[in-house]
Amino acid sequence: MQFNKSLIAWYSVNKRELPWRNTKEPYYIWLSEIILQQTQVKQGLPYYEAFVHQYPTVFELANAKEEAVLKLWQGLGYYSRARNLHATAKYVAVELDGIFPDNYTDLLKLKGVGDYTASAIASFCFNEVAAVLDGNVYRVLSRYYGIHTPINSTEGKKVFKALANDAIDIENPAEYNQAIMEFGAIQCKPSGPDCLICPLIESCAAYRKNEISILPVKIKNKKPKNKYFNFLVYISDSDKTVIEKRVGKGIWQNLYQFPLMETEKSIDETEFLKRLNSVESFQDVTLFNSVDIVHKLSHQHLHTKFWIIKTQELPEKGTDISQIEDYAVPVLIKNFIEEFNFEYEI
Repeated sequence: MQFNKSLIAWYSVNKRELPWRNTKEPYYIWLSEIILQQTQVKQGLPYYEAFVHQYPTVFELANAKEEAVLKLWQGLGYYSRARNLHATAKYVAVELDGIFPDNYTDLLKLKGVGDYTASAIASFCFNEVAAVLDGNVYRVLSRYYGIHTPINSTEGKKVFKALANDAIDIENPAEYNQAIMEFGAIQCKPSGPDCLICPLIESCAAYRKNEISILPVKIKNKKPKNKYFNFLVYISDSDKTVIEKRVGKGIWQNLYQFPLMETEKSIDETEFLKRLNSVESFQDVTLFNSVDIVHKLSHQHLHTKFWIIKTQELPEKGTDISQIEDYAVPVLIKNFIEEFNFEYEI
C-alpha cells in the first residue's frame, strides 16, 4: 500500500475526536490552527472551546477589545499569536465581509498565517491540494525516508516541502493532511514510538537503519540569554497596587505587569534597597521568593524576584487590589497573583 494510503487507513481507525474535525467552517479551522501553533492539543483544546463560546463568529471576535482577547489567551504564551488573531478577525470581518479566503495563496496574505496554517485551512475547508508541514510532519517524513538534512535549515525547508507535496494524496488532501499530523502526534512520537505496531515499519528507513532516535536532525538554537527581573509589588494603606501595560515590541506586548526593575544579575535585599528610589518613604519591603523563579521562554530565561513593598502612598496612580485579576497578564505574573493571595495580605 502507498505511503499516503497507509496513513489515511491508519487515521480512519486511530484518529482522536476533536471539535474542529467536525466542521469545514474556515473560522473554526483558522481559530484552532492559530491556537495549536507551538501548543499541544491537550493544552489548546480548553482555549479553543473558550474562544468558540465567547466569540462564536469572526464578527464577535473582531468587535472584542484586544485586552479581552489577551485575557482569554492568558497562559498560552506567544502572545503575538493572539494579537495577530484579533487583527485578522477585524480584517476578515470588515474588509472581507466575514468571508475567509478560499485558497492557499490568499490565505497566506492574512496576518499571522504562514505556509502551514494556509495549507491546513485550504485543504481542510476547500480540499485544495496543499501539503501541511509542521513538526509532526517533519518527523514522519524524515524517519520514513531517512533524510538527515536539518529540518530548520534553509535547505531542509525546501527539501521537506518538496517531499510533502510529492507525498500528499491528491484525491483526498484534507484526510491525508490530518492523517500525517495525527500519525506524528500519537504514533511516530518524538521519543519512545511503538514501532512494532507501526503500519509503515516494513518500509521505514529510520527503523531499518536504527536511526529513530536521531531523526529528524535539527540545528541547535543559540543558548538562551539570562535576564534578571525584579517586580515591585506595591501595597498601599488604601488597598491599591500599581500595575502597568507593557508597550513597544518585545515579550508580553500589551499585557500588564507590576513595575519592573531589570538588573544585570540577581540581587539581594541590600542591593535592591539601594536601587529603590521610586517611593520616598515606605513601611516595609519583603522578598516573596527567596530563590529566583526561572521562567523559560524560547530565547531567554527570566530569573525573577517579586518584592512586596508596603507604603502609605503609591509612586503613581494605583489600581484597586480587588480588580487585579481583571487584567491580562503573563503566566509568570498570573501564577504569582494566585500564590501570593492579595486578599489574605490586606
